Amino acid sequence: MPYKSVPSELNNIASFIHESALDPHVNFNYLRQICEACNHFNFDGLCTNLIRIESARQFLGKNKTTKLIAVIAFPFGDIPYNMKRSQAEWAAEHGADELDIVPNFLHLHENKIEEFAEEIAGIISIGLPSRIILDTMKIHKEKLALSIDAAIDAGAIGIQTGNGFGPPINSLHLKELASLVKNRCSIKAAGGIKKLDQVLGLIKAGASSIGTSVGSDIAQDFKLFMKNNEY
Repeated sequence: MPYKSVPSELNNIASFIHESALDPHVNFNYLRQICEACNHFNFDGLCTNLIRIESARQFLGKNKTTKLIAVIAFPFGDIPYNMKRSQAEWAAEHGADELDIVPNFLHLHENKIEEFAEEIAGIISIGLPSRIILDTMKIHKEKLALSIDAAIDAGAIGIQTGNGFGPPINSLHLKELASLVKNRCSIKAAGGIKKLDQVLGLIKAGASSIGTSVGSDIAQDFKLFMKNNEY
């Protein structure tokens, strides 16, 4: 059902959008187009992988609005800590402004919460603001609460709902997640977000940012929506 209104705090959809360029088949010409769209709409962020960080930094140019976000240990987090730390350091040295980090889920499921948090803290200590990709729809609520607490205690500025593998994120789950976060950090919704209705519902449910590969379409649809509804 089309949305009939927008969340009261929303006055510019671009300030919520983290455009993603994570498809392994994104070539540099397409990456340039993505960056041009970020510059045009002034999206809040551009999220990409390490192999594209340097080019994305160049293509974004003097844009100070769109933060360049590097994914670390994406998509599953199943590499040793020293390799994750090296990835984060490399990202920082080559132009990343922030990090989206996939943690060690094995530590979480083996109840090694201290080790889980220590890994996150060690990566964050390089100095870049970092979100933790928690794959929240696949983790039991009790462990999810522990992982959120650990990420926040380790210094994360936010959590991300998933890596894009699995079912689309929905507003009901986002509300449940917000009840665990309790306004202690930001929430980035990601995974199967393609339509404006989804975005508006997720923002209303508590999302601070939206990870999507179709930010331009969403921004254009939002502009038309606002025009048609005379906001």
